[in-house]
Amino acid sequence: MVYITLILCFFASVLLTPLVKKFAIYIGATDKPNARKVHQKIMPRLGGLAIYLSFIIGYAILRPSDESSLPIIIGSFIIIITGVLDDRFELSAKVKLLGQLLAAGVVVLGGIQIDFINVPFYGQVDFGYFSIPITIIWIVAITNAINLIDGLDGLAAGVSSIALITISGMAILMGNVFVTSVGLILLGSTLGFLLYNFHPAKIFMGDTGALFLGFMISVLSLLGFKNITMLTLIVPIIILGVPISDTFFAIIRRFVNKQPLSAPDKSHLHHCLLNAGFSHKQTVLIIYGIAAMFGLAALIFSQATLWGALFVIVVLLIAIELFVEKIGLVGKDYKPLLKFLSMKKYG
Repeated sequence: MVYITLILCFFASVLLTPLVKKFAIYIGATDKPNARKVHQKIMPRLGGLAIYLSFIIGYAILRPSDESSLPIIIGSFIIIITGVLDDRFELSAKVKLLGQLLAAGVVVLGGIQIDFINVPFYGQVDFGYFSIPITIIWIVAITNAINLIDGLDGLAAGVSSIALITISGMAILMGNVFVTSVGLILLGSTLGFLLYNFHPAKIFMGDTGALFLGFMISVLSLLGFKNITMLTLIVPIIILGVPISDTFFAIIRRFVNKQPLSAPDKSHLHHCLLNAGFSHKQTVLIIYGIAAMFGLAALIFSQATLWGALFVIVVLLIAIELFVEKIGLVGKDYKPLLKFLSMKKYG
């Protein structure tokens, strides 16, 4: 039944997206080009509303049973309202953050929390009262990470789809029916929208879509991998490697350049690849490939022994650092590992 619902969500999204596009234009929820943006003409946003409506249709059909159902629905509704208002009126960062905190607070109060982890060579670490702020920080951080990579046609929708495939696939292996069901109907809804959002895009998902997808992925990853071991908790971090690493290095870049954390720039992963000479479509496909490799690494990591998992982490971190230095994600002069390897080679 879940796979049939996935297909129904896909077609619902295909049918709803053109209607949402007309609605976005009608209410003035459009995105105007500027110095930071890649597109050259006014584009309707609010496309995430089609993803959300398709998802709700699938949810109503499938009715996945879990104590987390109601908190997720209420939290996602708060996120959608926040995104719609931002796409129409361009809310301040503080107001958007308030909406995210309210949504995160709802799911935390609904019982979705990271209560403890088992650390290798040490044992169980209980978070106690810190479980609430840690969970909220995770949800808000991932929500914003997905929002930050929404800079090219089809980028956020595609990367989110790859993350959802990985999360749902691992949930199937773990026998987690609820996460599998929710993940797959969300995947179907996102893929239907992606038909209109891939380059050249006819509509943007806007903050409505980016915040919704980020919120849902953050919550699903908690439901799928919480309360097991420290290594298992790393799995969703690997799955979301593209948005998390892009956000992390954006923070490093702003720190190095002595800029405020909220300062906008054109040095994100997709900007660097475009500057390297890749086309719009090539850049998106390259990042899809990177996201897929992160997904594969997460799967290998989850099935590996302790030492095997640690080896995967080390290889992954070295590969990320080399790639970051090569494309100049932090800055053109930031090449510590490359310089070290060069010294070793010629020294």
